[in-house]
Amino acid sequence: MDGITVGVLAIIILIVCIFLKVWIGVAMGIVGIIGIAVLTSWQKAIMVAATEPYVQIANYTFTCVPLFVLMGVLISNSGIGADLFNAASKWIGQIRGGLAIASSIACGVFAAVSGSSMATAATMGKVAFPEMRKHDYSVPFSAGALAAGGTVGILIPPSIGFILYGLITQESIGQLFMAGLFPGILQVVFYSAVCFIVGRVKPDWAPAAPKVPLSEKVGSLKGTWPVVLLIIIVLGGIYMGVFTSTEAGAIGAAGAVLIAFAARKLNGPTLVRSLKEATQTAGMMMLMVIGSYIFMRFLTLSGLPAYMSSFASGLDVPRIVVLLAVILLYLILGMFLDVMSAVVLTMPIIYPIMSGLGYDMIWFGVLTVRLIEIGLITPPVGMNVFVTAATCKVKPEAIFKGIVPFLIADAFHIALLIAWPNMALMLVRSGGA
Repeated sequence: MDGITVGVLAIIILIVCIFLKVWIGVAMGIVGIIGIAVLTSWQKAIMVAATEPYVQIANYTFTCVPLFVLMGVLISNSGIGADLFNAASKWIGQIRGGLAIASSIACGVFAAVSGSSMATAATMGKVAFPEMRKHDYSVPFSAGALAAGGTVGILIPPSIGFILYGLITQESIGQLFMAGLFPGILQVVFYSAVCFIVGRVKPDWAPAAPKVPLSEKVGSLKGTWPVVLLIIIVLGGIYMGVFTSTEAGAIGAAGAVLIAFAARKLNGPTLVRSLKEATQTAGMMMLMVIGSYIFMRFLTLSGLPAYMSSFASGLDVPRIVVLLAVILLYLILGMFLDVMSAVVLTMPIIYPIMSGLGYDMIWFGVLTVRLIEIGLITPPVGMNVFVTAATCKVKPEAIFKGIVPFLIADAFHIALLIAWPNMALMLVRSGGA
């Protein structure tokens, strides 16, 4: 068999392994090693298996993974999400749909220190859903707003999705962070607009909360400024070139510890639990990265990525047609896979194709993460929906019903990102990161 045929068969075997619930990192590593042995020799395959894990994990850039993960876990476990929602709800809760808007804003701010969509949805669900129900908000709408708001977690930096994309494609993680900032903020604006419109069109779904005195509004900001300051330091430092994304991870993790302790929201057991969660998540990402690189080494030997890139470039269709096909692929994958799995699984093939077509790959990283976010809230297996359902004790069917207006907003957001790539690239092109 030639290399192309071996590459195609390997991908089919990999997909079968995933459906059999083999860990993606393990499946990619095993298939990659066997593929290298078939194309070259077992000696070469064993050499790759022995050296590739060390080469990739010893990479200095990878240090940012456990640091940013720890930062997000600490913030999530220390109850700071409640302070964010409390402040936002006091300032805008008195308008129709105001509490839902507050949850979207709180999700956006929390995302800037979390980096995980499911963590954002779970944290804000515990805090915001009871408050919205207390003010007679519709169950589908309030739960849908939280599930959708949670997806901002992997778009606003620091983002686990961007970190993984950068590690696999060798694109700058700092530039990816900067590229995701404006699209993430715009996503929060779009979701807030949806909440405002629903509050006007369906006032019984999102009634206004009682007015709050100005003194109480100002007082509610007391618990939020340390988190906002941490966000400014981490992202501002990367953009201004004061420190690298890896150094920013260390500063963010240390800052999260100091904030949580200063607010007396982090005790010994919580710290131990946070360290354990961060270690498990970072370990899972390490396994995925190792497996991905072994599989990419095999695919490079097979010649399949170069063949696919040449094939796509030679098609007698506008390149937007190929982009639309990739968009459809990611929307489907997002229904069944989390962002890390989808990025690791597809980048060895998709990256050479899109790069060969001349697309900016920083912009494409933002688009990829955004598309997989949408998959997190679409049926039949929208993972954020099921996280929100478990957190809020609501049936997933009800959340899927309430998510529809937000999916419409997502469609407009994606269209704008495609039509105006500079939305993601303006900070990168201005010389930051």
